[in-house]
Parts: sequence; C-alpha cells; structure tokens
Amino acid sequence: MKLSKEKIWSTIEMEAEQATRNEPGLSALLEEKILQHSGLKDAVVYEIIKRLSLSKNAKFTKSFEFIDAIHKSLIEENIILDLTAIVDRDSACNLFCTPLLFYKGFLSLQIYRIANILWASNHQISALLLQTFISEHFAVDIHPKAKIGIGVMLDHATGIVIGETAVVEDNVSIMQSVTLGGTGKNSGDRHPKIRRNVLLGPQSTILGNIEIGESSMVGAASVVLDSVPPRSIVAGVPARKIGDVLNSWPSQTMNQIFSSNDST
Repeated sequence: MKLSKEKIWSTIEMEAEQATRNEPGLSALLEEKILQHSGLKDAVVYEIIKRLSLSKNAKFTKSFEFIDAIHKSLIEENIILDLTAIVDRDSACNLFCTPLLFYKGFLSLQIYRIANILWASNHQISALLLQTFISEHFAVDIHPKAKIGIGVMLDHATGIVIGETAVVEDNVSIMQSVTLGGTGKNSGDRHPKIRRNVLLGPQSTILGNIEIGESSMVGAASVVLDSVPPRSIVAGVPARKIGDVLNSWPSQTMNQIFSSNDST
C-alpha cells in the first residue's frame, strides 16, 4: 500500500472523527491522541513523551539528547512504512488509526528507534533507559544497538526479544514471543541476521550469529541453530528445511500453513 503522508494522516483524522460521532465518550481521547496534532510524527512523539512522563521520566524527555534523537530517528516516511506494514498484514487491523492508538508493537518500535540513535550518539545509559521502559511497559525487549529496518511489523509483540548484535532488515514480520538471541556468554557479533521479507512464526527462537535468508519462513515454535538459505521454509526442534517459499513476500502474505505445494 503506497499512499502519501498527507493522505495517510487525513485518513487517520477521518477515522478519528467518525469514531467521535459513533462513540462520543471517546471524543476527548481522540482529540488528545489524534485530532489536536498536525501529522503522524507529531502524534507519535506526543504519545511517546506522554508515556515516558507518566513513568517518572519527564525531565529526561526535555533533555537535548532526547529531543535531538527524536528528530533524527522518527522520520515521518519511515513511521508510515511501519504503520502501513501493520494495516497491510494484520487481518485484525482495519483502520490506520488502530496501531497508533492501541498497538504496542508499533509504539515499541518507534521508541526503539530513538534508543538506537541515542546508543549511536554515545548516550548509552539514556538508550538503556528506553529499552527498560519498553520492556517494563510493553513486554518487548529490544537492545538499542540492534539494527532494525523499516516496514517491520511486531505482531502482538508480547515476549519479543532482539539481542544486541541482531539485524532485522526491511519488510520483516515478527510474531509474538520470538527470540533473536545468542548461544551463551560469548561477546562480539553473536546474534541472528534476519534478511528482507522474512516471516518469523510465533514463539520461534533463532540463536547465534546465523542468517535467515531473504524471503524465508520460520515455523511456529521452531528452534533455529543454523543459517537458512533464501526462500526456504524451516520448522521443528531443531529446525530443518521442509520446503521452498513460492512467493517473494512471506512477511506480507502472512501464510503460516505449510501446504504440500510449498514442499520441495
């Protein structure tokens, strides 16, 4: 789905206005979170600062480092790609305003992006503060040094763990309780590299400095200990290849049922 940022925001405003007419008791909430703002970035920044302030981090949100990181990390076009990834792929999401209002995976990802800039700017304590906030409030644990692309969906998001040296490229879909972890106490580059268009099924665990190739799928509750070639389907404990992906975008089709047509 490719819409301009102006069209996306006008759609969100229209959805909020319609919801206000249908449910007048929500008018103050929708005014605060959507209708008072000039655009999507403004609304996202407001929500992040409000939540951080409620958690006794109000002074931190006024610091130069935090404000600078927001401007560098929250690029409106990228926020739109994260938002539309959810609308395109989540069958339960029928409105553009829904992720902005309710989806902790979307908000966790935006806060991570701020933390990532803080980490790269040598404000590591501030970055870890944001990591802790995400973990405590959303049950999502993303190390601020991890590298995550755009158009990424954290579906349901509860229990997702992404380690320090992990890489998640563009257009990846990650289901709940996924772990991108290490294999022990070794330091250095020790976490998985998830290439473009990959779908990671619920409760899948990928361990070590291995690669999940572009457009591959990892089945639910699988434990992956070895690299996976591009366009492969793997499943099991330990995971093994059970088929080939027949389309280029498993992260968008979100089909987690492996039919006989998928098998090699």
